[in-house]
Amino acid sequence: MSIPLSILDLSPISAGSTAAQALRDTVDLARQAERWGYHRYWLAEHHFVRVASSSSVTLLGLVAAATERIRVGTAAVQVGHHTSASVVEAFGTIDALYPDRLDLGIGRSGHRKAQFGSEAGKPAAPRGTEVRDGVVVPPPFDPGRITDRSRFVAALQALQLPGAQPLDFPEQVEQIRGLLDGSFVTGDGVALHAVPGEGAQVALWIFGSSAGESAELAGRLGLPFAAAYHVAPGSALDAIAAYRAAFRPSAVLAEPYAVISADVLVGPDEETARYRARGYGHWVYSIRSGAGAADYLAPDSVPPLTDEQEKLVEDRIATRFVGTAHDVAARLAALRRVSNANEVLATTIAFDHQHRLESHRLLAEAWAARGEQLDSPQSGAA
Repeated sequence: MSIPLSILDLSPISAGSTAAQALRDTVDLARQAERWGYHRYWLAEHHFVRVASSSSVTLLGLVAAATERIRVGTAAVQVGHHTSASVVEAFGTIDALYPDRLDLGIGRSGHRKAQFGSEAGKPAAPRGTEVRDGVVVPPPFDPGRITDRSRFVAALQALQLPGAQPLDFPEQVEQIRGLLDGSFVTGDGVALHAVPGEGAQVALWIFGSSAGESAELAGRLGLPFAAAYHVAPGSALDAIAAYRAAFRPSAVLAEPYAVISADVLVGPDEETARYRARGYGHWVYSIRSGAGAADYLAPDSVPPLTDEQEKLVEDRIATRFVGTAHDVAARLAALRRVSNANEVLATTIAFDHQHRLESHRLLAEAWAARGEQLDSPQSGAA
C-alpha cells in the first residue's frame, strides 16, 4: 500500500499582503495540489493572529467548491470554541453538496483544561535531544517558557460567550458522533436531529500533540488520529505510540491509522531552499513569545535571531525539513518510519506564493518517485 502525501494549510499572510490574498492563494494551492496527486488538503484553525484560516469550516467549503476529488478537511476545529451542533450542521451543509470528501478533524484547543502544559495535565519527563533514523526528536517544549499569556487569555474570552463552559473533550466527541449518526439525545431525554448533518458522509479524526487524552481517546474509539510533529516535535511520536497502544477496532477502522505532520520547504537546490526559509525562525518566535503568528517576512528583510530568540525556537528550526525535493522526501520517509504513521502531512510557509507552489510540486514529484510503501498491509482511512 502506497503511503499517501497530504497538505496542511494555515493560509499564511506575507508581509505587505492581505488576508484576502492569502485566501486566494489557499484556493489556488488546493487546486494545484489536486493536480499533483496529494491525497488530502487540510485547513488549520487559528484566531486573532496573522493567518487567514480563522474560520476553517467556511474556508473548507470554499476549497471543496474549487476542487473536484481531493479530500478536504479541518486540522483541526477547536471544539472548545464551538458547540457540537454548530460543527455538525456546518459539515453537513458542505457534505450535502460535496458528499464523501470531508474530514472532520477536531482538537482540544480552546478547552480550559488544555490551555497550557501537556494534554495529560502533567509535565513530560525531562530528556535530551534524540536522533532516530536521522529524525530529530527534541525535548518536549515547556509552555511555561511563554512569558506573555495575555493575548491567549484575551482570545479565549473573546471566542466564548460570557459564562460559557466547554464540555469535557470526550463528551463533546460523543455529542458530535451522536449528531452524525442520529443517536443524539439530550440530558433530558429529548432526541435531536441535525439537518443537514445527520447521516453526512464525514470522516471523523482526532488531533493531538502528546501522549495524552486525545491520543488515548482516538485509540479507544477506533478513530483515525493525526499527530502534530510540526508543532510539537518533542512529543508527537509519543502521541502516535499512545494512540496505537490504546487502539480498539471499530466500525470505522479495523487497525489504527495515524498521520504525522512536518513543516517543510523545498527549493530547486539546497542554497535556494535555505534562503527562502530565512523568515521561519522569526515567525515561530512570534508564536512562542505569546504574540501569535505574525506576517511572514521576506527573506532579504530578516535580521539574525538573537540568542534569546534562538533558544526559544531551536527545536522547531531543527525539525523543519528544508532542502532539495530528494532530501526532504527522504526525511519525510524517515519520519514516517520512526513514527509508525500511515500517512504524511506536509505544511509549508513561504513569503512568496509561487515558492510555496514550487515546494509542494517538487515534493509531490519526489514522493511519487520514491514509491513509499507500508511495511505490511494495513487498513486505511478514507
